[in-house]
Amino acid sequence: MSTADSISATLSLHGLRQTPMRRAVLEALRAAPYALSSHDLEQQLDPNTDRITLYRTLRTFEQKGVIHRVVGTTDIVRYAACAPAACTEHAHTDNHVHFKCTACQQTYCLDQITVPAVQLPPGFQAQTRDYLLSGVCERCQPAHQLR
Repeated sequence: MSTADSISATLSLHGLRQTPMRRAVLEALRAAPYALSSHDLEQQLDPNTDRITLYRTLRTFEQKGVIHRVVGTTDIVRYAACAPAACTEHAHTDNHVHFKCTACQQTYCLDQITVPAVQLPPGFQAQTRDYLLSGVCERCQPAHQLR
């Protein structure tokens, strides 16, 4: 399936209209090797992109289970695409580990590593699960080793 077909299928699956903004944002998030902030997306999209429309698109995508917020060590909110058909507006099931590179400051989704189950004490009920590891990513390893 082509990227364009995959994006159309994802938007249809989540009951979303196929607007140019939605298509562009989802394509950018899927193409990125790491999570992107709204500012990162603004830089990648058409210079005439309306910031309010971008924020509304991100909010809608998050509410519908198309993307997820990526926890980090700063106040900057970053987003990444959920695995196709993995999440819905009722349940986010794409629970994987995130990795923050201390060299390049990018945060990666490690989709192949699920967040481990945690036994909570009686009376505690988790609503979200975030798991963040820090270190040096594979792209920065060679440069980091030269130091």
